[in-house]
Amino acid sequence: MTKIIAPVAALLLSVALLLSGNGLQGTLLPVRAGMESFSTPDIGVLGAAYYIGFALGCLYGSRILARAGHIRTFTAMASIASAVALAHAMVVLPWFWWFARAITGVCFAVLFMVIESWLNERATKETRGTVLSIYLVINLTVITAGQLMIMLYDPADWPLFALASILVSLAAVPVALTASPAPADVEATNLRVWRLYRLSPVGFMGCVTVGLANGSFWSLGPSFAQQTGLDISGVAIFMSATVIAGAAGQWPIGRASDKHDRRIVIAGSCVLAASAGVALASGLLVSTTQILIASCLFGFFAFPVYAMAVAHTNDHVTEGAFVEVSGGLLLLFAAGAVAGPIAASLMMSLVGPGGLYVFTAAVHVAMAGFSLYRIRRREAVPLEERTTFLHGLEAASTLSNAFEEDETPADAKPDEAPAETT
Repeated sequence: MTKIIAPVAALLLSVALLLSGNGLQGTLLPVRAGMESFSTPDIGVLGAAYYIGFALGCLYGSRILARAGHIRTFTAMASIASAVALAHAMVVLPWFWWFARAITGVCFAVLFMVIESWLNERATKETRGTVLSIYLVINLTVITAGQLMIMLYDPADWPLFALASILVSLAAVPVALTASPAPADVEATNLRVWRLYRLSPVGFMGCVTVGLANGSFWSLGPSFAQQTGLDISGVAIFMSATVIAGAAGQWPIGRASDKHDRRIVIAGSCVLAASAGVALASGLLVSTTQILIASCLFGFFAFPVYAMAVAHTNDHVTEGAFVEVSGGLLLLFAAGAVAGPIAASLMMSLVGPGGLYVFTAAVHVAMAGFSLYRIRRREAVPLEERTTFLHGLEAASTLSNAFEEDETPADAKPDEAPAETT
């Protein structure tokens, strides 16, 4: 294990610091915005702004990386993200926070590009699964830890913004001082997204669905918890419990999708996530325990849909097209995550805090219906010809792969009939 981790130990330490700071910001900003009497649509736009920046970073960040290299790009993006975290505390105005959050999104998209291309280059075929697993565990653990840090200080004051800035700044140190060689330079390429619908309609719509639903949760979940009467500690626990449940659901639901038609498993997960959403939206859950249980069920069933959608899409592509497909699907997620928080915030303005889960339930029901419809239009890929769910989980976390070399176009496998688009 030591031999596997040693080449990327400094990078993983940087990841832990970076994502803990981002996790803290993700919960702190909606909570502070609520305390500053930002309207619910204002908070929704705040969440959408991050994903607008993230999408721009996906599209254009490779040019920065190709120009400056991995280490310089990482330190530059971490420095900008750190400064922006402090700027939120200095100018507490909705329009400024939207702009600042978009810049943060650009920075983190490029940072993920650096991190994941570095991990992929340093890992061998034999160790890539282990390295990826460690990376995902760190990812989910430190984001949860960052969310819980909101309990350390009063969100109405400046120390939490300073703490987020400190964590992001410190993330640059291990990378800047590492003795390990940086990865080889990459070439800037263009992603081709629209062909993905013809390749895999369910994979395409699944990623958009996750962007709509999960993007809304990340952006407005703290506001929902706040408006339903939870205190600051309760908000932190609410968000963290949902994320942990989402992590716990990845393996059993993913394994089920390896053994059955993935579209059926996606539809079932969406129906169960919608049911948890309806319970949260109903207003009938009066105790904190009931709200937390329902939120955990939502995370357990909603969070694995993305990796299943990626795995389902990869079932239909040739080996050389995995990198292009993974990047295109991530952009679809980002597009959904731009629209989702805005639409969900408008729903919350109309019907109250439960409007968040009215919106996510509607999205999940629509996705379940679309998946069942597609089952009638196309045969399932035989089990022996599929990629595994773990491969889908790997592709789902590999943003940077889409920016390396311009691989073979994402065409359907030659022994399969073209996908229908109706």
